Amino acid sequence: ASAVIKRYVDLGNALNATALNAIGTRYLCLLNATELNMIDSNSLKLASLNPSACSQLTKDILYTKAKRAFSDQRNSPAYYELIEPYLGGAPAVDLRALSKDNVNMNISTFVKLRKDALMSLTPSEVQGLLGINLGDLAKWQNKSPVREWVQAQQQSELDELHIGLYGGTQEGYINIVTPKFPSPSSAPLGPVAMMLHLLPALLISFLMTSILS
Repeated sequence: ASAVIKRYVDLGNALNATALNAIGTRYLCLLNATELNMIDSNSLKLASLNPSACSQLTKDILYTKAKRAFSDQRNSPAYYELIEPYLGGAPAVDLRALSKDNVNMNISTFVKLRKDALMSLTPSEVQGLLGINLGDLAKWQNKSPVREWVQAQQQSELDELHIGLYGGTQEGYINIVTPKFPSPSSAPLGPVAMMLHLLPALLISFLMTSILS
C-alpha cells in the first residue's frame, strides 16, 4: 500500500479528497511527512479520516490542516464534531479554548490527546472539556495518561470535581520521582570497583610491610 501511494504521488497526482477517501483511515498512517504536507486542507472537508492511531507527527500535521479547513465553522456547534477526529494533534491552547465551548468530549478522545497538552490542563479545564462525561475520568485514574495527570494535580483541586479522584499532591508537598539505579549486587564490578573492594587489604599489607621493615 505504501509503494502504491508513493507511485501515485510520484506520478504527479494530488492527494485530494478522492485520493484520501481511497487511502482511508486504514492506510492513512503510511503517509510520510512530505506526502502529508502535500494534502490540501480543503480536501479534509470531503474526506472521512481518523488519524488517532498514527504517529504523533502525522496527528500534528493533520490537526493543523483540519483546523484550517474547518476554521469557517469555528463558531458553529458543528465545529467540534468536524475537528474531533484530529484532536490528537491539538496543542494545549486550542484545548483550553474548547473547554469553554461545552463540547462534552468522550473519555476515549481525551486519553488520546497529545501527552504534553493533556498534562498542562488544570482540573477545571478538564471539567470544561469532558462536561457530562467527567465521571468517566475516575474509571481511568489508574491508567496512563490519566494516572500521570492526576499525580501532577493538587488533591484539593481534584476534590472539587467530586468524582472520587485520588493520588494528587497534598498541600505543602511536591511529587518527586526517584530514579531507579541497579543494585550493587546486580551491577558488574569494573576495574575501579574491584580496586576499591581490594583497597583495605592492600592498605593493611602496606602497613604491615612498613612496620616489619
